[in-house]
Amino acid sequence: MLLKRKIYDTLVNWKKENGKSALLIEGARRVGKTTVVKEFAKNEYKSFILIDFSIASDEIKSLFNKYASNLDEFFFLLSAISGVTLYERDSLIIFDEVQLFPEARQLIKHLVYDNRYDYIQTGSLLGLKRNVKDILIPSEERTIKMYPLDFEEFCWALEKEELFAIIKKHFNELKPLKELHSTIMKLFRTYILIGGMPQAVLEYINTNDYNNVDRIKRDILTLYRNDIAKYANGYEHKVLSIFDEIPSQLSKHEKKFTLNSIEKSARFRDYEDAFMWLNKAMITNPCYNATDPNVGLSLYKDRLTLKMYMGDTGLLLSHAFDEESEMSAEISKKIITDKLSINNGMIFENIVAQMLVAKGKKLYFYSRYDKKSSQNTMEIDFLIRDFKNPAKISPIEVKSGKNYTISSLNKFTNKFNNKLGNKYLIHTKDLTIKNNIIYLPVYMTIFL
Repeated sequence: MLLKRKIYDTLVNWKKENGKSALLIEGARRVGKTTVVKEFAKNEYKSFILIDFSIASDEIKSLFNKYASNLDEFFFLLSAISGVTLYERDSLIIFDEVQLFPEARQLIKHLVYDNRYDYIQTGSLLGLKRNVKDILIPSEERTIKMYPLDFEEFCWALEKEELFAIIKKHFNELKPLKELHSTIMKLFRTYILIGGMPQAVLEYINTNDYNNVDRIKRDILTLYRNDIAKYANGYEHKVLSIFDEIPSQLSKHEKKFTLNSIEKSARFRDYEDAFMWLNKAMITNPCYNATDPNVGLSLYKDRLTLKMYMGDTGLLLSHAFDEESEMSAEISKKIITDKLSINNGMIFENIVAQMLVAKGKKLYFYSRYDKKSSQNTMEIDFLIRDFKNPAKISPIEVKSGKNYTISSLNKFTNKFNNKLGNKYLIHTKDLTIKNNIIYLPVYMTIFL
């Protein structure tokens, strides 16, 4: 079974440009990049060649150096070695795991200018210096990011398209779902538990066995640890320390990442490259404190004050319960039925962060502590540009429990009201609007 992914439509639209650029698809390992590109190639082209640089022969690799200035010979030999006939303007050449052979990426400029065929590159860790060292990054390359399945894609996979359409309609009209809400929340909690990694989703569809799904997620976490050990040269210990500390940091009431538990005298400046590595690998989603909630949040970013979310909430859950060899069926049942008594805040903030990132948003929060005035002490979980009024900022508070206060949101509104658009409180209850605050069920975050 192949999972329907939104990025496929992006690829179709890109193909209509007739080779004006090459695509570079960047994403975490096991997010499904190769699978969707192969399916696209099979459906949309007369032929395609896939070069996987993790296993490519020296014979294939040598073509990029020997025949870079003779593309007629390059294509002739590539076709002969692969056994695939190439058709002008109807063949796709895929450079898979291109970070492992930067020379291929450098040749993109000349291949696009030649315009005989189309080119898609896939990879991870593409922003690391070691993977772009000594090459000229081609301006003819368009980068797009691929993420785990979002909630809509998860609904597609479970054949719940009609239900998702109802959710979207109610969001657009800002109307509660009433009787449907509990059904949707159960489905959304299942999405949280399974996560959006394609292999885990397929295992759930095929077996409905949470233990099998958990084993797959743990295999992916092991793969990430191995990548860290292999590619985070010189600071792999710091990267692993941060990676393993994420669930503990997110389970705190104050979720800003502190290094005391790793090293008492540690400074953020000493760990900055390690945080960056995890971000470049798209394993994590960093969220930075914005000192002024104004348009152009990046201008007010405090890069030394951040929260670290996992790129996939399903992986976070397996990561969080790593004292067990596998996540028990009992824990899985409690998550789906809302009976888990711990870590709900961690889970729901992470899934909101994941959904915002999948919509192309960079993550910011607001935090201020004032010893002299409690009225100035407040923390807002996320800040985004208001999608209806881009000149304004929308504050987002996330509440996982049934009973909560909104003191920070009220104080924030009083202090910065002229800068604010819609104000959102994301919770596990149905949609409602009170005192100019939109209370959104968590599954509607996908529309913000």
